[in-house]
Amino acid sequence: MRVSIFTEPHRGATYDELLRAAQHAEAAGFEGFFRADHYLPMHDSDGYPGPTDSWVTLGAMARETSTIRLGTLLTCATFRHPAVTAISVAQVDQMSGGRIDFGLGAGWFGKEHEAYGIPFHTPKQRFDLLEEQLAVITGLWSAPSRFSYSGRHYQLIDAPALPKPVQQPGPPVIVGGRGKKRTPQLAARFADEFNLPFTPVGQSAAQYARVAEACEQYGRTKPPLVLSVGLAVACGRTGAEAKRRQEAMDESSALPPEGTITGTPEQVVDQIAKYAEIGATRVYVRLRDLGDLDHLDLLAAEVLPHLP
Repeated sequence: MRVSIFTEPHRGATYDELLRAAQHAEAAGFEGFFRADHYLPMHDSDGYPGPTDSWVTLGAMARETSTIRLGTLLTCATFRHPAVTAISVAQVDQMSGGRIDFGLGAGWFGKEHEAYGIPFHTPKQRFDLLEEQLAVITGLWSAPSRFSYSGRHYQLIDAPALPKPVQQPGPPVIVGGRGKKRTPQLAARFADEFNLPFTPVGQSAAQYARVAEACEQYGRTKPPLVLSVGLAVACGRTGAEAKRRQEAMDESSALPPEGTITGTPEQVVDQIAKYAEIGATRVYVRLRDLGDLDHLDLLAAEVLPHLP
């Protein structure tokens, strides 16, 4: 199992807090440090100190870390023009020396779009935008010279297709979600990794099967898709410590209900191993409290070495 840390800065976090957690995760031996791409918290809060932009943050982190992979779960397609996104991510990949993983999603949180005057569209329209964005972004990264594209939503004419990312044909692309039809299809066509956010094992297995069917439908055999899962984890040396960390996660939210993997290191290992049994090879552990670096140390010392 490859294990990365996932954070949600829209709940309230400064760049300095994010950097401190990322550098600590790097020193502790985690593979990656990923952040959400949102501009509003999803629970009742003023969100102090306010949102941070995902790619501005990751660009700065790229220069202040050296080995840990960096990325998004997931960049919101409605926030940015795909050509701008392609340029930004390619530049950050250069700045990091080729350590970027790029997650892209259709967007779902209408309230943040309303707050900032960003067009939200219908679910179908958002997935149409996502499909074209994936084509444009991967096309700009991989084109040998200039790149043109004619779609319903985006038109590019002789774009220079620069800068080029260090990783070729581009940073690994992550597509994820619980959608039963278009999400697996887009993953099969464009992605290197398919991710499920905070989904029980049984539902995860069913969605992984849909992704496998989509890969067969589009004749994809190589490279195989990496299967991953985001997990809310509350680990403690004792049951009381684990419960304290779980309680910090229990708050009302616009998100669907999420199960939390709670317990001692041994219990956490056993629960994560169930995802390995259905094919997941990468885990994103959500770090809710950026100041709880002891949680990172406990996971690194007592969980990571014992995972499949």
